[in-house]
Amino acid sequence: MFKKDQDIFNILLGSVSEGVIIVDEHQNIVEANESAIKMFGYNNDELIKKPLNILIPQNYHANHGSHFKGFMKDKKKRRMGQGRDIFGAKKDGSIFPLEAGLNPFNIYGQNYVMALIIDITFRKEQEKKIIALNTKLENEVEQRTEELKAAIEELKSLNLELGNENQKRKNAEEEIKSALKKEQELNELKTKFLSLVSHEFKTPLSGILTSTMLLGKYKLSEQQKNRDKHLKTITDKVHYLNNILNDFLSVEKLERGQIHYNPTTFKLSKVLDEVVYNANILLKDGQKINYPVNINNYFLHQDEKIIELALSNLVNNAIKYSSENTIIDLNVYQNETETTFTVNDNGIGIPKNDQKNIFNRYFRAENALLSQGTGIGLNIVKTHIENLNGTISFKSTENIGTTFTIIIPNKSK
Repeated sequence: MFKKDQDIFNILLGSVSEGVIIVDEHQNIVEANESAIKMFGYNNDELIKKPLNILIPQNYHANHGSHFKGFMKDKKKRRMGQGRDIFGAKKDGSIFPLEAGLNPFNIYGQNYVMALIIDITFRKEQEKKIIALNTKLENEVEQRTEELKAAIEELKSLNLELGNENQKRKNAEEEIKSALKKEQELNELKTKFLSLVSHEFKTPLSGILTSTMLLGKYKLSEQQKNRDKHLKTITDKVHYLNNILNDFLSVEKLERGQIHYNPTTFKLSKVLDEVVYNANILLKDGQKINYPVNINNYFLHQDEKIIELALSNLVNNAIKYSSENTIIDLNVYQNETETTFTVNDNGIGIPKNDQKNIFNRYFRAENALLSQGTGIGLNIVKTHIENLNGTISFKSTENIGTTFTIIIPNKSK
C-alpha cells in the first residue's frame, strides 16, 4: 500500500499501544499493527487483504455495511457504536468488548479509515464487579432499611405500650390521689359531722334538761305560766331534734335510692299557703313575707310534699339569716313547660369563697356558724329537685342578701 516511507510508517504503527486497523473504502484490511494482531489472535500478516467482517461478530454483519457507507459519506472523526456496546470477534471465535475511534483520511487519491481499537474486557469485568457490588450493597441497604423500619415500628409499638403503661400508671396515681382526697374529705366530713351533731344535739338537750329541772320547782298553781314557758321550750327543742333526725334519715334514704316520688296534680297556692303559714311562726320582729300574686290558676303535676319541703327550706333559711324588720320576697312564674320559684332576702348573704360549697352536705358558710343548723338542708333540696328533673341555683352578696331560684317541669316525667 504505502511504498514510500514504509519503514517509518511501520515504526509508528508498532509504537502505538492501541490496536490499529486500516481499511480501504471496500472494507478490506490494508494494515494492522502488532497490538491489533495480538488483540484479535492472529499471526503477522494474516489480516492483510482480509475483509473487515472477520473481526466483527456474525450477528452484527447485517447492519455494519450501512454504518460503514454512512461513515465514508460523512468522512468525520467519531467513536464507533456511540451509545451502545460494540464487540470484536477473535480468530478462535470468541467475542470481546472494545472501543473504537474512527478516523477517515485520503492518501495518494485513495480513501481509507483508521480504527484505533482498545480491548475493554478488563474494564467491563470491573464494571460488572462494581455493578454486582453496588447491587449487593443496594440489597444490603434495602435489607438494612427494612430491618431498620421493622426496628422503628417495634420501637414505636414499645413506645406506645410504654405510653399506655405510663398513662395507666398516671390514671392509677390519679385514682389513688382522688381516693385519698375523698378519704380526707370524708374524714373531715365525719369530724365536722360529729362536731355538728354534738353541738346541735347537746344544746337542745341541755335546754330540755334545764327546763325539766326548773319545772319541778314550780309547784304552785299561780306558777302555771312559768311551767307553760318551760313546757314550750321542751316541745320546741324536741321538734327541733326531730327535724334534725328526719334530715339525717332523708340523706340516708336518698343515698340508698329509697325515695319514691308520688306525683299528683295540685294547686300551687295550696302549697304556698302551707309554706307561708308555717314560716310565719318563725318570723322575727318586723319581718314580713311578700306573698306572690296572680297564682290562683297555677297547677303542678309533681310530688307535692317535695315541693313544699324545698320551698319551706328556702323560706325558713331566708328568715333565719335575715335580721329583724326585713322582707322576704316569694315569687312564682309559670309558662307552658316549667315553673320558676324565687326566694329573695336581705340577709347576711353567702361569702364568695363559700359559695362553691353551699350545696355540699354538712357545709355551713363561715358567717352562719353561730346559727343553728346542720348544713344538710340545701343538699337534700338540691338532690330532690334534680331527681324531679329540676334545677336550683342562687345569687348572693355578703351583707346584702341572697336569691335562690328553683326551676321545675310542670309535669313529672
